[in-house]
Amino acid sequence: MKKLLLLGAFAFLGSAVHAQEGFKLGGHIGIPVADASDVSSFTLGVDASYMWNITKGLDLGVASGYSHFFGKDNFDDFGFIPVAVSGKYKFSGAPIFVGLDLGYAISVKDGLDGGFYAQPKFGYQMSKGELYIGYQSISNRRDYGWYRSSWTIGAVNIGYNFFLK
Repeated sequence: MKKLLLLGAFAFLGSAVHAQEGFKLGGHIGIPVADASDVSSFTLGVDASYMWNITKGLDLGVASGYSHFFGKDNFDDFGFIPVAVSGKYKFSGAPIFVGLDLGYAISVKDGLDGGFYAQPKFGYQMSKGELYIGYQSISNRRDYGWYRSSWTIGAVNIGYNFFLK
C-alpha cells in the first residue's frame, strides 16, 4: 500500500512539474518537538505543491515532499513523505499569508507506521517565492484491543518555496 501511495504522489507531482502553472518547490529546516525531540536532533526536507487559485486570495491544491529526521543518541534516522491537500489564504493589501496542509504521512522507515499529517503555516510572500514558518505534525494512534499505541512527531520549521511558472 505504501508503494502504491508513493507512486501516485510522485506521478501526480511529475505531471504538475510538466505543467508548471501554480507549482512550488522548496525546502525547510526545523527543530523536532513532541515525541520526535526525544529521538531526533533536527530535520531537513523538500516541499512540492501545485496550487489553483479558487478566488481572490484563496488557493487550494495538493502538496507532498519529504521530511528527514536525523537521529540522536543511538537512534536511527527516519523520514516521512506527506500526501496532502493544501490551502493558502493571502491577505489583501499585505504580503502575508496563512496556510494549512492536511493529509497522510507515509513512513519510509521499516517498522514505523505513517500517520495523520497536518502543517499550519504563516508566511511572507514575494514575487518569486515565499518564506514561511510552520508546525509539522504527524500523529498515529492504534488500538489493538489489549494494547494502545499513540505518538506524535512534530517539528517547528522555517522554509522557502520558489514559484515555478
